[in-house]
Amino acid sequence: MIASSKITILGSTGTIGENTLDVVSRHSSFQVFALTANSQVDKLYQQCVDYKPEYAVMVDADAAEQLDKKLSQAGLNIEVLSGVEGLEQVAADERADTVMAAIVGAAGLLPTLAAARAGKRVLLANKEALVMSGHLFMEEVKNNNATLLPIDSEHNAIFQCMPTNFSDGIEQVGVNKILLTASGGPFRTRSLDQLHDVTPAQAVAHPNWVMGQKISVDSATMMNKGLEVIEACWLFDTNTDMIQVVIHPQSIIHSMVSYNDGSVLAQLGNPDMRTPIAHAMGWPERIDSGVEPLDIFSVANFEFEKPDMQRFACLRLAYEAMQTGGTATTILNAANEIAVDAFLNERIGFLQIPELIEQALSNVSVEPANTLDCVLTADAVTRQFVNETILKQ
Repeated sequence: MIASSKITILGSTGTIGENTLDVVSRHSSFQVFALTANSQVDKLYQQCVDYKPEYAVMVDADAAEQLDKKLSQAGLNIEVLSGVEGLEQVAADERADTVMAAIVGAAGLLPTLAAARAGKRVLLANKEALVMSGHLFMEEVKNNNATLLPIDSEHNAIFQCMPTNFSDGIEQVGVNKILLTASGGPFRTRSLDQLHDVTPAQAVAHPNWVMGQKISVDSATMMNKGLEVIEACWLFDTNTDMIQVVIHPQSIIHSMVSYNDGSVLAQLGNPDMRTPIAHAMGWPERIDSGVEPLDIFSVANFEFEKPDMQRFACLRLAYEAMQTGGTATTILNAANEIAVDAFLNERIGFLQIPELIEQALSNVSVEPANTLDCVLTADAVTRQFVNETILKQ
């Protein structure tokens, strides 16, 4: 029997947040302490009705006011907070022991850091916290005895395939390679020439996973996999030489770990985020996720390919940024967020995404990422540079 737990969900109206609530609803041992969203008032209101948290946070102040009014009219005694300060408050509140960090992008950095500083059990779905400030974030986890459990399906799979003492150093415990799988996205078989006229609707139509727009575009460019390479380096205290990206179109093998005795351990399952969410929520025990068991006979065949770094320039740039170190990965992430947003709003073409990122990496100064101010400055400077570059085009 898993011990009772109070959970705060940062980003509860997104895909990860909704899947987390689905798992919560299957287990009476979990109680929702706080739910947060950016501006989706009606969606967060309904979640508050269903799960009755003690706190609800809207980043947008006007949305918070609207939510507070709706909750009061419904007779629900739920305290409504607003802004980043509200997110940080509920992330650090001592009455909750678990924080699901599922806010997409750089917006999730500060509340996720607050959860780590408070020594929480952090379920990390926000990869940008590590991409932007990996050294700082891991130091906060270590210094405050926080427990960090990965939610990305690939990193969760790696975690499951690692020996329990991997923190002693993965090479010291017999690991010789992390095999990070990727679906290849919707354009895996298209030539570069065929990508010039890709539309946002085509880019967000992922063949296997149900995801938000931004992460779906990242999957199409394979920047998502590049960010995951950086995240894996920090999570498992290793370098890019130890991580091989493997395109696996079926998305059934979520990642693998190769050992020096010739063994390769893999974690398999249907492509459903409730599996890694339930694994992390129940860890070290196993709990029901609601996911259909994998029918291995219906899959029949597994395919594997090496990624073409010319076709997937974003993946190459992510490897290079991690190798450069410092704020290079912060610059990479900020440039990508602005470029993807511009693409989704039809201000730039699909192939301009990696071009803008490369321009940012070449023009924005890379500094040591040894303070939060340094990281946030690099993020802001990069966003300004990329926005100005787009306007000049």
